[in-house]
Amino acid sequence: MPAVNVHAQTITSNEIGTHGGYDYEFWKDSGGSGSMTLNSGGTFSAQWSNVNNILFRKGKKFDETQTHQQIGNMSIDYSANFNPNGNAYLTVYGWAVDPLVEFYIVDSWGTWRPPGGTRKGTVTVDGGTYDIYETTRTNQPSIKGTATFQQYWSVRTSKRTSGTISVSEHFRAWERLGMPMGKMYEVALTVEGYQSSGSASVTRNNLTIGGSSGGGSTPPPPPPANTVTRVEAENMTKSGQYTGNISSPFNGVALYANNDSVRFTHNFTKNNSSFSLRGASDNNNMARVDLRVGGQHKGTFYYGGPHPAVYTIDNVSHGTGNQVVELIVTADNNTWDAFLDYIEIR
Repeated sequence: MPAVNVHAQTITSNEIGTHGGYDYEFWKDSGGSGSMTLNSGGTFSAQWSNVNNILFRKGKKFDETQTHQQIGNMSIDYSANFNPNGNAYLTVYGWAVDPLVEFYIVDSWGTWRPPGGTRKGTVTVDGGTYDIYETTRTNQPSIKGTATFQQYWSVRTSKRTSGTISVSEHFRAWERLGMPMGKMYEVALTVEGYQSSGSASVTRNNLTIGGSSGGGSTPPPPPPANTVTRVEAENMTKSGQYTGNISSPFNGVALYANNDSVRFTHNFTKNNSSFSLRGASDNNNMARVDLRVGGQHKGTFYYGGPHPAVYTIDNVSHGTGNQVVELIVTADNNTWDAFLDYIEIR
């Protein structure tokens, strides 16, 4: 979604609105206090004290007429300073209707890792593994008033406070486990405090819908640090004996054996970047794809199954100017093939 530069705004009571091109909501039940400062684009800061339950969020609200498949692929690139004193979540949060569902994709938490209960499965995506849970809320507050509804949870096995969250990949994982997603009401990066105090500052929150940043009028150019370049794998130069194009699970390229690779030249204006590669293994074995920049090994992307996922390698140092970026298989053991969709450079 395009960010809009606006004046900061602070709110201290329940409110829904639009600010900086993003929908926001401040919600608190009885007890304690909190404040939310709305900054440019999707960014915001929050603090809370002795609350029972409070949520601060910025994202996108929908009109409950479309499923996530109809809306298009959703992902959030974010960074936050998260300082809970007690129980809290740094999470992608939202609601769907028909059936009524409240959902969480939790990247960090405070003193307690939510939600308890029985794990239904896992999904490996964005460089980590998330445990999946389903819980039931009986006669509790919801977007439809007091109601009984399901909660869906993906909870990362290790905490982080920045990176890419491939939201739609979680939706698809839930549905594979028999947890239906209906029509969308909301997707938002959220800080939630529960019976706690704390503070947080979301310094980056870029929601992408439909796989591109466009739509409608052209937004003003972002600052150079936030520029994203996407290169489709099928448009890269192929090398190796077996490298070839594929059309499933996406239009891309397969690397079948050691030294199979694709490469392209990128003009770097800074000497540090993050690289996010969407890919998959051809089966349930772990596929590995090495990243080389300027001929030097910079890290490895891992894909633990056949469902497409985004793996990010942050803080890669490299030279400036034109550099060759190469994606290559070097650890093939004849148990997997690597499928590549696209790479994004930030």
